[in-house]
Amino acid sequence: MTEKKLDGMRVAILATNGVEQAELTEPRKALDEAGARTTLISIKPGKIKGMQHDQLADQFDVDMVLDEADPEEFDAVLLPGGALNADALRVENTAQEFVRYMDDSGKPIAVICHAPWLLVSAGLVDARTLTSYHTIEDDIRNAGGNWMDKEVIRDQNWVSSRQPSDIPVFNREMISLFSEQKRKKAETPAAQQVA
Repeated sequence: MTEKKLDGMRVAILATNGVEQAELTEPRKALDEAGARTTLISIKPGKIKGMQHDQLADQFDVDMVLDEADPEEFDAVLLPGGALNADALRVENTAQEFVRYMDDSGKPIAVICHAPWLLVSAGLVDARTLTSYHTIEDDIRNAGGNWMDKEVIRDQNWVSSRQPSDIPVFNREMISLFSEQKRKKAETPAAQQVA
C-alpha cells in the first residue's frame, strides 16, 4: 500500500450553521482519503446545519469548539462557504485569531465561496490574490485584495475557489498545496520548526 499524500496531517475545518454542504463534505472526504485527520471546529458544541444553496440539508457533528481549538495543533485549515456560515464566523474573534495564526505561521489555508469573508475580517487579504463567490468581490477588493474570476487560485499558502461547481479543481489544488506544506515541514530540521 502506498503512503497517502497527507498521512498524519491535521486539518482544522472551521464552520457553523448554514455551511454549504457540498463545500464541507466533498473537500473533507478528499482530505480524509488522502490520509489527513480532519476536525470540524465550530462556535458551539453539538451539531451544525448544512445548506444546499437556500435549502436546509444534513446536520454534522462538531468535533471541537472554537474556544478550545489551538491553531498550533493543526497543520492546515479548510474554510467551507455558505453565506450564513461565513457571515457568522467572520465576526468571531476566536475564528479571526485562528486564521491569523495559521497565516502568520505560513500554514496552508483553503477557502471557497463566501469563506474569504473571515480572511477579510481578520485583516489578511491586503495585497493577496484570490477568488470567491462573485457577490463578495467588492469586500475583497475594498480590503486591498486582488480578486479574480477563476475556478481556482493559488497565492503563496492560500488556495481559493468560487462555488460548488469548482470543487473538483479546488480539491486537487488543496491536496497539492497541503502535500507541499507537509513535504516542506518534513524537510525542515526540528530545531528550526520550533524557532
